[in-house]
Amino acid sequence: MSDEMCKKDIRALLKTFGVSADEAIVRHMAKNPGVKTLNLKVTLEDLTNYGDDSIEKLNLEITKDIHCN
Repeated sequence: MSDEMCKKDIRALLKTFGVSADEAIVRHMAKNPGVKTLNLKVTLEDLTNYGDDSIEKLNLEITKDIHCN
């Protein structure tokens, strides 16, 4: 796979996640209007089967408070 194709796939994944996450958060805030702050965690987990347990898989977690009011 070319470097450009790989970057395109990464951008598509992140864009899809961003749009879906935004919609889910907005719906959640609308259902819970009394919540002033959401404490959220986004996790990126590598599900690739490398066939070698010694390979370290990609794992990224980001936490952030979302102020709703």
